[in-house]
Amino acid sequence: MDWGKVVYIFFSLMSLTSIGGYLYDKTSSVLLFIALSVNLVSTVLKIGVKNLLAAELFAASLVADLHLIPATYYEVVKHDTNTALALAVGAFLANIVSFVFASIELAKNREEY
Repeated sequence: MDWGKVVYIFFSLMSLTSIGGYLYDKTSSVLLFIALSVNLVSTVLKIGVKNLLAAELFAASLVADLHLIPATYYEVVKHDTNTALALAVGAFLANIVSFVFASIELAKNREEY
């Protein structure tokens, strides 16, 4: 078992589910902050990866970050939950795309063995 892949996929899934938790609750700025933090860790883990779809995975993660950072600002500072929710949906979609890319990457690696 490749523990690097385990950690990488763990943080990708944790990021996706954390955003989902915020979208379900809709009022917890703590959940949004957790989603942002986990997503930032996931992005950092993608730096320097040299896989088939590494650039696409990194770009999708950056898109999610650039949605969650202003979403956190709107939720915590401006108390504008509607805008924060809209941005969080964008981050959620970007993480779904990232997870699809990661799944394709894993399938391609399995074919090579």
